[in-house]
Amino acid sequence: MAFLMKSMLSNQVKNLGLGGGGEESKEESTPSDPAAAAGMTREEYEEYQKQMVEEKMERDAAFAQKKAERAVLRVHLREKYRLPKSELDENQIQMAGDDVGLPEDLQKMVAEDQEEEEDRDSILGQLQNIQNMDMDAIKEKAQATFTEMKQAAEQKCSVM
Repeated sequence: MAFLMKSMLSNQVKNLGLGGGGEESKEESTPSDPAAAAGMTREEYEEYQKQMVEEKMERDAAFAQKKAERAVLRVHLREKYRLPKSELDENQIQMAGDDVGLPEDLQKMVAEDQEEEEDRDSILGQLQNIQNMDMDAIKEKAQATFTEMKQAAEQKCSVM
């Protein structure tokens, strides 16, 4: 209610011309020049705008580089697991430039994975896998196979 009364009275007073200069002063105090609005000279404002544009370009370039690094990682994983290629990843790599590589942390991880796979594929890796196998099950399987072969030989050979 108080708001309504205040707005009605202030509008009436402005119409009488007693305090109606408030709107004009607001229009005059708002400068049309953005440099003046920011409290700078024209040259300072232009330099500030140049800095802002340069910083934005640097951020965009860094972002594109990170996107390309992630795309390289995805391409590497797709090759490793024989998954279909993605054109989106290839486009991101091309947009950032062909000099994009994996970040150092990821390179270390990839190298460790490759070493583990090489160890598993080597003779020593296979020997370690043999140690983990159940020897009793292997013996039973071998004896069953030997028994089957012996029975097959007895059926075919009349001397035995």
